[in-house]
Amino acid sequence: MEAFSSKDMAMKAQKKILSHMASKSVAHMFIDDNSGEVLDELYRVSKEHSGNRTEAQKVVKNMIKIAVKVGVLFKHDKFSAEELSVAQDFRKKLHSGAMTAISFQEVEFTFDKNVMMELLSECRDLLLKLVEKHLTPKSLDRIRHVFNHYSDPELLTHLYDPHGTLWPNLSKICTGLNRMIEEGKL
Repeated sequence: MEAFSSKDMAMKAQKKILSHMASKSVAHMFIDDNSGEVLDELYRVSKEHSGNRTEAQKVVKNMIKIAVKVGVLFKHDKFSAEELSVAQDFRKKLHSGAMTAISFQEVEFTFDKNVMMELLSECRDLLLKLVEKHLTPKSLDRIRHVFNHYSDPELLTHLYDPHGTLWPNLSKICTGLNRMIEEGKL
């Protein structure tokens, strides 16, 4: 006899519905203003750097979908003790990455794209390890897409150029990240 769980079905429906609703305007209903501002700046960075509005929207939409799906999995206690340990490692690595990004922006001549690329790659790998048993291959590709996009060496170099067009965006991103850290959200 086939095992049926209405709780599992509800979770799958939540993930599906929320992933279809993932847009910046809908995201603002689920996230605080500060996180929304950081997402907006990440969108502007992607759009300015790539010159491709559609690609920038896709990256941010993928980021929102990932966050929503991971949130749904946490809400429904779908992670094992081992996976929760990976989640804690991911959170620590993300925090470290945010602190490093802020430091590179605040202290002149300290930016090292290899360090940022490595931090982003480690975050990607930890997140993939956390959700690999829970999400579809398409969702896993979304994770790779987001992290690979923002760890692009040309984008990072452009972003951290104090005389470049993206510097004001980076300043706003770092201000938002600082707020998230102070509020214990990152």
